[in-house]
Amino acid sequence: MSWNPLLDATIPIGDDVDAIETVIVPRARDLGGFEVRRALPAAKRQMVGPFIFFDQMGPVEFLSGHGIDVRPHPHIGLATITYLFDGRLHHRDSLGSDQWITPGAVNWMTAGHGITHSERTDGPERATGHRLSGVQLWAALPEAVEEGLPGFTHSEAADQPVLEGEGKQVRLILGEAWGERAPLALPSEMVAADALLEPGAGLPLPDNHEDRAVYVLKGEITVAGQVFEAGRLLVFRPGDRVSIHAGAAGARVMVLGGATLSGPRYIWWNFVASSREKIEAAKEAWRAGDWAHGRFKLPPNDNAEFIPAPEH
Repeated sequence: MSWNPLLDATIPIGDDVDAIETVIVPRARDLGGFEVRRALPAAKRQMVGPFIFFDQMGPVEFLSGHGIDVRPHPHIGLATITYLFDGRLHHRDSLGSDQWITPGAVNWMTAGHGITHSERTDGPERATGHRLSGVQLWAALPEAVEEGLPGFTHSEAADQPVLEGEGKQVRLILGEAWGERAPLALPSEMVAADALLEPGAGLPLPDNHEDRAVYVLKGEITVAGQVFEAGRLLVFRPGDRVSIHAGAAGARVMVLGGATLSGPRYIWWNFVASSREKIEAAKEAWRAGDWAHGRFKLPPNDNAEFIPAPEH
């Protein structure tokens, strides 16, 4: 049986509740000259489906010679999903993957027992001014596979199903919804989509997933007569039929959700696990810094530096 704090006999249902269970205002985080807005995890909600982390990156304009430099750092127990609207980002990891991420493509990295990666704007991209915007999500892995082998998959923009009509363009980047299925194989049930809505256009949320949420990236949307501006994550109650409508200037939103996991997760720095013991073991392994023989390796083509573990 899935774990969902909303599915509780003490919580009223039907006409006694709104379709919207929670509205989350993301908090700003400075990643060294580059600000992100973090909507998950939040005090009101740790996860939406398996998604335990949601960052909106940018939009930001970098001057010539400037860009992102996220040095090699570790992950366990999750998969990272990086999706861009503008710009390019260079991914390198300890498996030897070396991939430029471009708008509309889906970068899926499975951490499993342990992986290390870096994210940079370097080379010719850094030499000229450029714009960058996108989102990054973490999906907590089911307990049965959270300590499995790491992996990396990249799916180009042309591979993602795109649904168009009635004033909307929806790119399905993960999972199954609206009668379509995205190409990436997934460790658990989840869905993510990028939707562009013309003024007044409506979008019904997929009803084949237990948990569902919408993040407003641009413009405004209306839900049951309530207006929500950009920078809001709306989490909906399971089972309700819900549609959103774009405001007078149109809107861009991310739809996400899926089946809840069998229990909550512990989070420390870049580590996600079903137990504190797994977190502690990963801490010790990263701090040991045994790149030749230890649990973590550095990316072979980006191994001159790394991010130390926090003190606390």
